[in-house]
Amino acid sequence: MIDVDSGFGPSNLPYCVFAFGGEVSVGVRLHNRVISLRMLVENGRLPGECGASNLNPLMAAGRARWDDVRSTLLEMIERDDSGVTAAAHNLEEITLLLPFDVADYVDFYSSEQHATNLGRMFRPDADPLLPNWKHLPVGYHGRAGTIVISGTEIKRPSGQRKEQDGSVGFGPSRRLDIELELGYVIGGDTRMGEPVSVKEAEDHIFGFFLVNDWSARDIQAWEYVPLGPFLGKSFATSISPWVVPTAALEPFRVQQPVQEPEPLAYLQGDGSWGLDIDLEVGLRSSAMTVPDIVSETNFKDMYWSPVQQIAHMTVNGASLRTGDVCASGTVSGSEPGSYGSLIELSWNGSEPIQLSDDSTRTFLQDGDQVTLRGLASNEESTVGFGEVTGVIVP
Repeated sequence: MIDVDSGFGPSNLPYCVFAFGGEVSVGVRLHNRVISLRMLVENGRLPGECGASNLNPLMAAGRARWDDVRSTLLEMIERDDSGVTAAAHNLEEITLLLPFDVADYVDFYSSEQHATNLGRMFRPDADPLLPNWKHLPVGYHGRAGTIVISGTEIKRPSGQRKEQDGSVGFGPSRRLDIELELGYVIGGDTRMGEPVSVKEAEDHIFGFFLVNDWSARDIQAWEYVPLGPFLGKSFATSISPWVVPTAALEPFRVQQPVQEPEPLAYLQGDGSWGLDIDLEVGLRSSAMTVPDIVSETNFKDMYWSPVQQIAHMTVNGASLRTGDVCASGTVSGSEPGSYGSLIELSWNGSEPIQLSDDSTRTFLQDGDQVTLRGLASNEESTVGFGEVTGVIVP
């Protein structure tokens, strides 16, 4: 099991937004404390953007400013500056909030293993990957207004569904699922009509965080033809409170999988945007005290990279806005215990998941709690992502 409190040393310094004493501030986590950037701004140590009530002003300031702020914080920490100590709060003293105002939301579909698994389930007599899948990063536009912070209860959604007898019914989803994903947030606006290249995309990724893009599979199955996901996805997307700076993940950059056929020119790069990050899914029923780990996987095998996703998303002239959230799509490995959704782990309900309380799951029941965790670690550095949790309520 990933230690949720590990990987928060100086090599990480993830951003957050928190409430303390009636004020809302941007913070940076160092071990089990959060440093108030508002206090450091007031003391003249950091630029004014860091004193806002969310991360949007800092994200809008651009990569050079992000690097300067990080360098200043690292220098202060290394010399044990008294200003850092004075501005720090214990985790138990604060309330973590959504770290930024979300502009738009795009969810991609970038795991070849995940896409192949679903293709095998629903198109067993055909190629599991649709003809376009290896030519472009497939995605859809989600709903920014239902992105919520970790710990928010998730109300079981209702909608239309096709019943076993062929009739169309309405009611609460019976096939409520999770999607283990890694998300990132955009900093710096671009102009409409000006595509962002793979190389330029790097300068717009402020940081990464865990995402659970909840999915009502029965609602989605009935509605998605011909235009794709709608009510089956738009009801809730949970994100973790810790935004890991892109700079902190440099030691974990690896080559992504070989792409065949070769992508079109606008999607070509050096292939160095794989990220070696361990991820896991914990599931706890209302009768359990600790979650069972039902999936363990790694992000490094994702077929389409974040910079390719941005290049494709803007090639038609769509602009980027500070606060845009992009999610990777479900992260699944090649083995059954490494799948990032219940529909895969239970193979569309045909192979129920056994829990330690002697119950089984194919999809989520009311009272179930899902916890996603992430950690990147090597000889050079350890970077924690914390967790994102949600409990299903009727």
